[in-house]
Amino acid sequence: MKINKEKLNRFIYIRKRNLYSSAGKILSLLGIFFMSLIVVGLFDVKRLYEGIPDLIEIMGEMLPPDFSRASEWIKPLIDTVAMSIAGTGIAVVFSFPIALGAARNTTPHPFIYFISRILLNIARAIPELLMGIIFVVAVGFGALPGVLALGFHSIGMVGKFFAESIEHTDKAPIEAAKSAGANHLQIIFHSIFPQVLPQIADVIFYRWEYNFRASMVLGAVGAGGIGFEIIGALRLLKYEEVSALLLIVLMMVTLVDSLGNYLRQQFIE
Repeated sequence: MKINKEKLNRFIYIRKRNLYSSAGKILSLLGIFFMSLIVVGLFDVKRLYEGIPDLIEIMGEMLPPDFSRASEWIKPLIDTVAMSIAGTGIAVVFSFPIALGAARNTTPHPFIYFISRILLNIARAIPELLMGIIFVVAVGFGALPGVLALGFHSIGMVGKFFAESIEHTDKAPIEAAKSAGANHLQIIFHSIFPQVLPQIADVIFYRWEYNFRASMVLGAVGAGGIGFEIIGALRLLKYEEVSALLLIVLMMVTLVDSLGNYLRQQFIE
């Protein structure tokens, strides 16, 4: 009876300790969150209040949407879709071999692991907008710098997810392949790749959806696409055209999301 009571007290003590630890972590995160709100000025009520009339005025100037140049937006819209697909494709082609080097269970040598991780960190550290500026300077205006910026930045993100998926594979099929005398490449393609294919497909389609949105932002630095048209209309204060372009973008984002979800389900199932 005494032993059971000691176990119960020990159990209650551990639960309380875990509860206090979790509460402390949550409070710390909330404190950081509110400090961030203060730093960015979200509690500056006067400034927010004074901005409401300007926002209402701009919204009024955006109505009604002007679709008079809709035929001229077809080519930039196609460029935007092509940029997102090409950028994602480039990322997949280059990130998979880097991910094999960046995963502990597939890397051939610790030095390769270190270099692969550094490459992924570099690709993730530089925002695609900054990359877009660099590539615009290097190759000129148009869709090409946008594709290069999206592809390079996506290598870092996609490669990181690929490497993590590879590291979390079940070891049993790998050990079975090794016992059967399979070499390193055979183990990767017959024991590891089938396990990570659903996660890889999931990441690819999510990244494509993200790249479609990011390709519109890259238009701000001259990387082509429908984003370039939006920035041009804003600079000329053609707010009716801006609202029309935003409606087209909303429609395209919805279509891309729906298509991405459909393709994702097909691969995962």
